[in-house]
This record gives sequence, C-alpha cells and structure tokens, in this order.
Amino acid sequence: MKLIVAIIKPFKLDEVREALTPLGIQGLTVSEVKGFGRQKGQTEIYRGAEYIVNFLPKVKIEVAVTDDVVDRVVEAIQSAAQTGKIGDGKIFIFDIVQAIRIRTGETDNDAL
Repeated sequence: MKLIVAIIKPFKLDEVREALTPLGIQGLTVSEVKGFGRQKGQTEIYRGAEYIVNFLPKVKIEVAVTDDVVDRVVEAIQSAAQTGKIGDGKIFIFDIVQAIRIRTGETDNDAL
C-alpha cells in the first residue's frame, strides 16, 4: 500500500479528481495549504503598493492506494495537474505500513 501526496495549484483540483475517478479511487483527502518552491513566492500590487507574497495558495491531495495502481494514479495526477508553468507542484509517494478502517476493523488493502 502507498500514500500518494500531491501538492497542486488550486484550480486544478477538479481536473485531478475527475482523472482519478475512472481508476476506481473511492476516497481522497484535500487540504488547503500554502507554500513555495523554486518560484520563491511572487510580487503583488495592492492599492498601488508592491508587496511580496512569500507563501502561495496550494491544494494538498492525499490518497491511499494499493501497490498495483500506484503508477496509474501518479500518471493521472501528473497529467491532470500539469500546466507547464512554474509552480505546478510535486507528488510524493510513501509506504503505508498498516491501514485500519475504524468502523469495521478491516485492515490493510480491505481498509482502503
């Protein structure tokens, strides 16, 4: 089992969700986050004054999947979230040691 964490631009969230649905992804967690990468924030102008925005709004998607669909899920996220411009985001993949569904007590792949 793997945990796939993707940090993407907020306006790409619906496209990513739509790309994951045909793969049988039944659930994911979405968080609104702020951060910066190579773009180092950006300069904004508000009421004629220039100021620097150090942290840009992003969306963090977390989805737990079985090992056999990891590559397809990563490919779907990457193709749906890509704009070709700086700040498209990153995808991280972590091993899941154990998963337990609280309601039923199911474990591991059955819990996903």
